[in-house]
Amino acid sequence: MTESSVHPALWPAPHASGAVDATVTVPGSKSVTNRALVLASLAAEPGWLRRPLRSRDTLLMAQALRAMGVGIEEMVSSSSAVQGGPDATGEAWRIIPAGLHGPATIDVGNAGTVMRFLPPVATLADGPVHFDGDPRSYERPLNGVIDALRALGARIDDGGRGALPLTVHGGGALDGGPVAIDASSSSQFVSALLLSGPRFNQGVEVRHTGSALPSMPHIRMTVDMLRAVGAQVDEPETGGEPNVWRVSPSALLGRDLTIEPDLSNAQPFLAAALVTGGRVTVPDWPERTTQPGDALREIFTAMGGSCELTERGLTFTGSGRIHGIDVDLSEVGELTPGIAAVAALADSPSTLSGVAHLRLHETDRLAALTKEINELGGDVTETADGLRIRPRPLHGGVFHTYDDHRMATAGSVIGLAVPGVEIENVSTTAKTLPDFPDMWTGMLGA
Repeated sequence: MTESSVHPALWPAPHASGAVDATVTVPGSKSVTNRALVLASLAAEPGWLRRPLRSRDTLLMAQALRAMGVGIEEMVSSSSAVQGGPDATGEAWRIIPAGLHGPATIDVGNAGTVMRFLPPVATLADGPVHFDGDPRSYERPLNGVIDALRALGARIDDGGRGALPLTVHGGGALDGGPVAIDASSSSQFVSALLLSGPRFNQGVEVRHTGSALPSMPHIRMTVDMLRAVGAQVDEPETGGEPNVWRVSPSALLGRDLTIEPDLSNAQPFLAAALVTGGRVTVPDWPERTTQPGDALREIFTAMGGSCELTERGLTFTGSGRIHGIDVDLSEVGELTPGIAAVAALADSPSTLSGVAHLRLHETDRLAALTKEINELGGDVTETADGLRIRPRPLHGGVFHTYDDHRMATAGSVIGLAVPGVEIENVSTTAKTLPDFPDMWTGMLGA
């Protein structure tokens, strides 16, 4: 059965008939899974990933690493699933590092982590590694990684585009050392160099020279995960030089890592509690995390809900009212579509700022949100670095997604409160949240 036959081009977004009351188990974090795959592949010994996310982005990462020689074995453990052990979802991946090699061809899809994290890895391969992807991937910035790798001694053919498609001519090693980059368009430029840095002969020193860095929690995630596998990292937040990260050359340890739930993917379900005045519990919400999605606790509380974090997980409860918000989302930009959807249903205006970089994501998210919410009767205006949202009564219509998973989930949130909303290509949610349509209808008891 084809994907389109399972979820037709226009999916009628379910309309909530009352307050939601559900427990929703969210799959593992894409950001953690893909970083863990890279680090485990560069380790000096085998490792395990438990509860990994299986989605388009993570499967593309695994496929790419396999193409360069890494062994990745997918295993199902029915006994641990019954017992509720560390891989209670019944799935674990065994990562077996090997000598990286080419020739290899890698499909990045439209995954920022794959297109940016793997060219540094490819410099360590013995032979050429060619990168290609979806048409939109050609438009996404990659120059920060390309220019940095060239400065560190890599040979890369990109036709002068500073973007995909490109070929990295791996020499089996890279000198590394100090490099300056402008990562203001994507924090992934920094993370990409840091993740492979321990395997460079001189390590790496990354100096950001541009304007404010977006999505700093993702860099903190990279640093924490590097330290967890034995790397030595000096960073600004632990007394280092501002905007400079240093990773020393070292062997990396193989670890047994359980992947946290993806807190950003929990957003539409928490939003459902807020929009319907209901209650949603997300099990296994971590007490401490570097995931940007953890900011939802504070943001959605300010918009009219309340939350409680217990050993069971996070329970979020809506009050029956939604308030507008004035918020700087520069560190948590990926949450913008879901917040904009809720703000369009609020009782007062909202201003979302600090997210100009979203124009370079899977689609131009600021333009897309403005167009789609306004076509449902909304009043959204783009600003230099965000959105201004004045709530108005909305009506049904087609909500286009532009092959962007977070647009699809944002439209679904609006559909809870607005009858007749149809989501174009809801299956694009498979990028990071497989089975979203079934999870969404299941939450509503359908």
